[in-house]
Amino acid sequence: MPLYIHSDFTPNAVQPTACMKEGWEVIKDQYWLFVGMTLVALLIGNLAPLGILMAPMMCGVYLVIFQRMRGKRVEFDAIFKGFDYFGEGVVAMLLHMIPLVVVLIPFGAIFFFATVLMLPHSPDEGPNPARAVGFIVLILVLVLAMLVILIAVSVVFTFAYPLIVEKKLSGVAAVRLSMKAGLANFWRLLGLLLLNALLGLAGVLCCYVGALLVLPLSFAATACAYRQVFGLER
Repeated sequence: MPLYIHSDFTPNAVQPTACMKEGWEVIKDQYWLFVGMTLVALLIGNLAPLGILMAPMMCGVYLVIFQRMRGKRVEFDAIFKGFDYFGEGVVAMLLHMIPLVVVLIPFGAIFFFATVLMLPHSPDEGPNPARAVGFIVLILVLVLAMLVILIAVSVVFTFAYPLIVEKKLSGVAAVRLSMKAGLANFWRLLGLLLLNALLGLAGVLCCYVGALLVLPLSFAATACAYRQVFGLER
């Protein structure tokens, strides 16, 4: 499989609210089937260490959504065709994990040393309010900065799995192209990510079961964003 295949994409093309509406139109006729497939994808994806099986299951989810977007009815076992992209999907997943690890390790180290400095230096030393306030402020800044970085990474990796499935790119090429298209649509994709997050939060508030019920819509909305940026081959 080639390392990189050139493919044009449209910048500033994502329309978050339209993606949500179009996503629902895509899955509504087979909604409960998509709920079942999403549940199976999550269960199988978490069976192996490091979530190795999650990569092909995500490829399978986007594969069936793209089939539905082409007007085809999908069967339950179609989701397992994601394993046809196992190798490339795992490569993309590992590349996604690298910046997360790079972020988490130094933040964890800073948190550890800040905690050590927060501890009393001697048995007779009493509470130090200024040190406590400084520690709390530092932790808040660290958490905020980490969230910003993790969200940014999630945005630029949005199209990695769809590109592997739809354009048959290698894992490396899919990540490279996803990053380029993600940066060219950054703020609009961020809006879609926030909409999906709000939808997921609403699902969690409904006794957690609702979170599973809204996941198919989140995936479908992302697939619609892909179509707006790259188009969809018939």
